[in-house]
Amino acid sequence: MARQKITEALKTGKVLISDGAWGTFLHKKGLKPGECPELWCIDRPSDVLDVAKCYIEAGADMVETDSFGGSCYKLAHYKLENRTAEINEAAARISRQAAGDDHWVIASIGPTGKMLVTEEVTQFELYEAFKTQAVALEKGGADAACIETMSDIEEACAAVKAVKENTNLEIICTFTFEKTLQGEYRTMMGVDPVSAMNAVIEAGADIVGANCGNGIERMIEIVSQMRCANKDIPILVHANAGLPKNVDGRVVFPQTPQDMAALAPELAAAGANIIGGCCGTTPEHIKAIKESVIK
Repeated sequence: MARQKITEALKTGKVLISDGAWGTFLHKKGLKPGECPELWCIDRPSDVLDVAKCYIEAGADMVETDSFGGSCYKLAHYKLENRTAEINEAAARISRQAAGDDHWVIASIGPTGKMLVTEEVTQFELYEAFKTQAVALEKGGADAACIETMSDIEEACAAVKAVKENTNLEIICTFTFEKTLQGEYRTMMGVDPVSAMNAVIEAGADIVGANCGNGIERMIEIVSQMRCANKDIPILVHANAGLPKNVDGRVVFPQTPQDMAALAPELAAAGANIIGGCCGTTPEHIKAIKESVIK
């Protein structure tokens, strides 16, 4: 029997749990600085599978893919652009194996690193890059595309349209916001949460939200703004384990699983429908969040 859509499952009012950080997990398994994480889907698939399995075992209802930097533009840094489809399909296939038939695979699509404003790339070129990635992720078994860590509305909309017009994947689109000195939330390109949300909904996103950049405390404020402006759209949050600190030359995320779990119910009350983690989070964080939100 086919899995129901994520948006259909959310209509019951239940909060769903997503997974946590992938990059730091892979580094613990031996990924070296400067090495292509996505190539592990080909060269070290068992290690990638273990990451996905660990999050499923921790209680996640859905798991991402090792494809955040899987666009042809990002892969070009490693001279792998000609293997874009192969790598993305493998990434989705691995997470599909971990997820089985009763969990969702939300395939990660990150920014290309190219700037429309400086004319490094055209809108059409971005669309084509995202199309290639999305088609391959669907072929590998993904249920949804998780377009994430976006800062530019135009790039985000190009990704949303490429997924919508070329696949049957559900579409999640999240932005990364920073708090300004004036106390407002803006992306690196100056976009506020409500404007970002409205733009990608118009482009065809099914689920919106925020990831990275902030711990749960600040995510509560961001979600509140989005929910005030739209009462119906499902909202996903992948929060960091607190704000990063530099300790003896190392970046450390200070919040423990218990710290994040204590704040998760407030995030749900603010309007988040799907809660997971980003930088600094582990399967232990996801397990604690689930236990605090799902009673």
